[in-house]
Parts: sequence; structure tokens; C-alpha cells
Amino acid sequence: MKNTEKKGKKEHICVGLLAHVDAGKTTLSERLLYLCGVIRQIGRVDHGDTFLDNYELEKERGITIFSKQAEFELGNRGITLLDTPGHVDFSAEMERTLQVLDYAILVIGGADGVQGHVQTLWHLLKRYEIPTFLFVNKMDQSGTDKETLLAELQNRLSASCIDFTCEKDSEAFLEAVAMCDEEVLENYLEGEPITDCKIRKLIQKRKIFPCYFGSALKLEG
Repeated sequence: MKNTEKKGKKEHICVGLLAHVDAGKTTLSERLLYLCGVIRQIGRVDHGDTFLDNYELEKERGITIFSKQAEFELGNRGITLLDTPGHVDFSAEMERTLQVLDYAILVIGGADGVQGHVQTLWHLLKRYEIPTFLFVNKMDQSGTDKETLLAELQNRLSASCIDFTCEKDSEAFLEAVAMCDEEVLENYLEGEPITDCKIRKLIQKRKIFPCYFGSALKLEG
């Protein structure tokens, strides 16, 4: 069932990882599971020993074919993490997964930027009204530039893609958030602070899309 569920005092949310093939989505999921204590050893796609890509054909081809799930806890929340296929040949499997998501993490390769399939995924996330975070991966590769990539995200996906790796109390960050909603902007100009609660609500309403930059392989970002 979509939407956040209350189980006793614990929230439970379903988060999906989506990406163009080779953007590093399974690598990111592997690192998330390791940092949250689900797995004790980090696997690698090129070694064929990742936790979620456990079918022989997936190990052989180095791609995700079937959507997989893992469970872990983060604070007072129970999280179901769904790793979806990135290859366009398996888009139907990926789209079925969207129907159960509360949130999505769209992974984009830093060297590739916004490719055609990324835009297709973006339109699907809009259709299903899924709040979305973006992780620009492989920023350790040469030729990647955060400012250039952020501008591309804003031009090709949404002007509401905001860099969440900067100082959250900086004027530039607060102004960027305020510009995404007329009511918030009006209150901000009148001196009302932009609280974390307001930012969370804007994310949930798909008014802003937090962007992070790093390297999943190197546990950066």
C-alpha cells in the first residue's frame, strides 16, 4: 500500500532507486545497505557479488533485471529499499515498482548527465507523483563539474532541483527554496524563517527536488 504507514510508533516508507543503466544505482544501494548494517561486506557489480543482484544472469551481465528489495531501520523508521532495473529493456518491471513507492532516488552518472532515459524516468515519477531525491554519482571521474551538472538538472528536469550539499542556512540556499513556492517566498520576504518542517513538506509535495553529488563507490556524498 502506497503512502507512509504507521506500525505502532514506527513509520514505514518504501524508497525506490531508479537510474539509467551504468549510473551506479546498484553500487549506491550496496553502500546504503552496508552503512545501515544490513550487510557486513560491500559487494561490487563488476565482481558479481552484490547483495541485491543475486540472479546468475544479473551477475553475468552486470545489470539489474528484476526489482529487488531490502529492509532496514533508520532512526525510528522502517525502510523498504527497492532496487529497480536501469536497462531500457526492462522498463516495464521498473514501472510496476513505481506504483508502491513513497519516495524515489534518481541516480544520474556525473560523466553522462541527463540522458534520454533519465528524462523518461523523470516523466514517470511526475505521472505517479512520487517525491524525488537526486544523487549525481561518479563525481570522482575526471571532467565532472557540480555547477555545470546542477544547471543541466535545472534546465532539463526542473528549476526546482536544489543543491542540498551546500550550507542549509546560507542565503543562497534559502532563497532557492523560497523561489519554489509562492506562499513560502511571500512569507520569507516578510521575514518568516524557512524551517526544516517546511522543506520536508515542499519535498513531499514535489515542489523541490534535493540534489546530492558524490561517489557511491568511494562512499562519498
